Amino acid sequence: MASEKVETVVAGNYLEMEREEEGSKSTTSKLSRLFWHGGSVYDAWFSCASNQVAQVLLTLPYSFSQLGMLSGIIFQLFYGLMGSWTAYLISVLYVEYRTRKEREKVDFRNHVIQWFEVLDGLLGKHWRNLGLFFNCTFLLFGSVIQLIACASNIYYINDNLDKRTWTYIFGACCATTVFIPSFHNYRIWSFLGLVMTTYTAWYMTIASLTHGQVEGVTHTGPAKLVLYFTGATNILYTFGGHAVTVEIMHAMWKPQKFKMIYLIATLYVLTLTLPSASAVYWAFGDQLLTHSNALSLLPKTGFRDTAVILMLIHQFITFGFACTPLYFVWEKFIGVHETKSLFKRALARLPVVIPIWFLAIIFPFFGPINSTVGSLLVSFTVYIIPALAHMVTFASAPARENAVERPPSKLGGWVGLYSMNVFVVVWVLVIGFGLGGWASMINFIHQIDTFGLFVKCYQCPPHKA
Repeated sequence: MASEKVETVVAGNYLEMEREEEGSKSTTSKLSRLFWHGGSVYDAWFSCASNQVAQVLLTLPYSFSQLGMLSGIIFQLFYGLMGSWTAYLISVLYVEYRTRKEREKVDFRNHVIQWFEVLDGLLGKHWRNLGLFFNCTFLLFGSVIQLIACASNIYYINDNLDKRTWTYIFGACCATTVFIPSFHNYRIWSFLGLVMTTYTAWYMTIASLTHGQVEGVTHTGPAKLVLYFTGATNILYTFGGHAVTVEIMHAMWKPQKFKMIYLIATLYVLTLTLPSASAVYWAFGDQLLTHSNALSLLPKTGFRDTAVILMLIHQFITFGFACTPLYFVWEKFIGVHETKSLFKRALARLPVVIPIWFLAIIFPFFGPINSTVGSLLVSFTVYIIPALAHMVTFASAPARENAVERPPSKLGGWVGLYSMNVFVVVWVLVIGFGLGGWASMINFIHQIDTFGLFVKCYQCPPHKA
């Protein structure tokens, strides 16, 4: 009975929106509703799975060359489960915040709730500012990474233009995401994105096994601590794609059903990342240490070119995933978030794209930048802050007694939950942020010393540079 009441409270405004939408069938085509208006559990699953693995799929073999096969597999499984746990914590905090506000008769029909607002409502302005800084910075560089990946991939099909020029072109293309209102409108894109990633992952697996091991292949990893922890933080980054969890939940008709979605999405993603990374590393070994994009080593065929094109489209989608929360923050800052004019909102969003475009041109280091972002930003945004926020929110006995979502008894109740949260905070702080940050920064600085800033064609053959 209690869960039914919670469901009614949390989904209140959404049920009203559904009724309004039913009443507007005469003006909205069935085709539009089918491909454009998504708010189901399946939409959320596709969004989580599609957003979790995009260009990082191409860098995981590079991480395996740094970690070695066994450590690479273990870290994927470990961080996949840890990421699912903190996504669950975020969902609990969202439902707690949303329920409290719904009881106060707050109307969210024209307002998208974001992570920093959840922290503000539950814990105050200092937590809000902390969440806002780390989340926005992570999403900013996440968008930068997608642009770098676009230029890196298209170069393997058409090398008549250098990667920097391709970055200019794709920056303009990705700017069109300003016209996608919210995650409610990513239904068809999320579905297609996951199909594209699935094709690319299995192409990499089959092509590597068919190609066989290169002559004199060696598998020396892990050889250096710097490389080892750099590879580990790239995997930390891989399963830290839930900086947009709150926005995805808010796009659902019944957000309280999100709890297990991220875990199920992660299990599917592991069926793509484990075979592809293992197969490519088996085939090419230490060559991957100087080829952070796995596609650069696979032979040029129609299948590879198809994978490149599909990944380009998916990276456009993932750019939108990373940028949309930034668009919301900017809209709220300048006061246009709740306007119904799509054109006005799109125009207001354009300034967000400019710094992303510029940073992609300054730091075009595909692979090393993933690890750096993972250690310095993802570690706090996705792991440490959610675990700490959950513990502080429910620190008092009354807060635990009145909690909307109680911890499952199978996990040991509140004691088990707090134990897991403490483990996450300590592990990520020491291994992810501490050792991972040290290793990633050394590797990143090495890339700058070797190639310089504003490099025209990062890791291109000498005669192409």
